[in-house]
Amino acid sequence: QVQLVESGGGLVQPGGSLRLSCTASGGIWDIYTMGWFRQAPGKQRELVATITRNGNSNYADSVKGRFTISRDNAKKTVYLQMNSLKPEDTALYYCNVVYYDSRGYWGQGTQVTVSS
Repeated sequence: QVQLVESGGGLVQPGGSLRLSCTASGGIWDIYTMGWFRQAPGKQRELVATITRNGNSNYADSVKGRFTISRDNAKKTVYLQMNSLKPEDTALYYCNVVYYDSRGYWGQGTQVTVSS
């Protein structure tokens, strides 16, 4: 039974920073891709950033230059450092992992609110 535990969300003022973490447990295969998606009220879930096992990363245009994704393969953990946060970054952020057996899993989400 794969479980994803997310942490790090919260309330922050515009221009502030937050760091999200997500740790996976219970999988048998190694993890291929880890990433973050987000969903704002009334909008579809969208990709924020992903990173492969060997460190290749991909970002949504809206977060390039502000967010940095990283991972620790030994800890099965992915991080999202979010700087220069804007009100439009407010959303429920979901962790996603895809194992080498092609199975994907979602976390329960952590709320990020950017407001003064």
